[in-house]
Amino acid sequence: MPFQKHLDGLINKGKAKLKEFTGDQNQPPAQNQYPQQQYQQPGHYQQHQYQQPNQYQQPQPQQGYGVPPPIPYGSRPGGAQQQQGPNVYWQAAFNPQTPVNQIFEQETGDHGWGNNESQNYTSEPQNSFFTPDNKLVIRGIVQTSAPSNKYTSARLITHQKLDRQRGCLSAVVSAPCAPGIWPAFWLLPKKPFAWPTDGEVDIFESWNGDCVNHSCLHWGHFNGEDSQKHRVVDTPIPSMAHQAQVMAFAWDQPEDGRGGRMVWYINGGVVMKADIPPGTRRLSEWNVILNVAMGGNVCGGKLPGDGQYDFVVHELKLMDEPLGGWNQFGADWQRGREGKTM
Repeated sequence: MPFQKHLDGLINKGKAKLKEFTGDQNQPPAQNQYPQQQYQQPGHYQQHQYQQPNQYQQPQPQQGYGVPPPIPYGSRPGGAQQQQGPNVYWQAAFNPQTPVNQIFEQETGDHGWGNNESQNYTSEPQNSFFTPDNKLVIRGIVQTSAPSNKYTSARLITHQKLDRQRGCLSAVVSAPCAPGIWPAFWLLPKKPFAWPTDGEVDIFESWNGDCVNHSCLHWGHFNGEDSQKHRVVDTPIPSMAHQAQVMAFAWDQPEDGRGGRMVWYINGGVVMKADIPPGTRRLSEWNVILNVAMGGNVCGGKLPGDGQYDFVVHELKLMDEPLGGWNQFGADWQRGREGKTM
């Protein structure tokens, strides 16, 4: 995307975030447990709609929707004892008997969110809920014939912070891929904060059904002179539309909160690295955000058609270290690449 277009988008995004946060200093559960989720789509169902377990249609190609690909770390000799994975110090429990707001803050509003987006974020159970098979669904609903709330969705922020000077955040997600749809899994400092000075990390975001992930880092000041302080790596993921992906982010920051290193991963492979920028908020104070946006500048003004668009989170957890440990992290850092300027 041309630089000026990216910069315009960042300027719009910054204005809204500064206004929003400085002032504070992109199937329904079974057995009618959530009656409001029995939304009947005006047209045909979108192919990416979440399916209940008893209706699950597993496609034959590749490994099947909802099954994450294997992590490509080296196999061990036959008979060798398998090592335990990293210690998990927090994991979101997607229990259908638990209210979503017990784990997440449900941000609401229809003010465009800095990018002229069309959706109204709600706290209604039809837009965010836990399924009987323990998944989180963030559902964008489009009903253009409705007198109001034609575009509704959810934006969730974990009550849990990263809470460590170093660690690894991992999520297994199945993303909706369609024009005008922008699902995201990302990080911002605990409110109140200043954007982009305090920083932003985007682990997964894709828009307009292009099946490309955009790993991003934002920091610095909100002006054109700091355009070098917005970095991105674009990674095509052809299987995104029909297969779950493992998205991860690892960080290692000194106790004084100054400097450090970050690495982004997709399905166990390194896609981006960055130094922790000076002046950003200590990473232990950051929260996780999950949302589905619709339309706006990033989507080039495209709007989704009538239907339901499900962003399914199969797993969300924080670990003491990335897969392979901190020695592997060091090696990943050496072979990783820095993002290009936006």
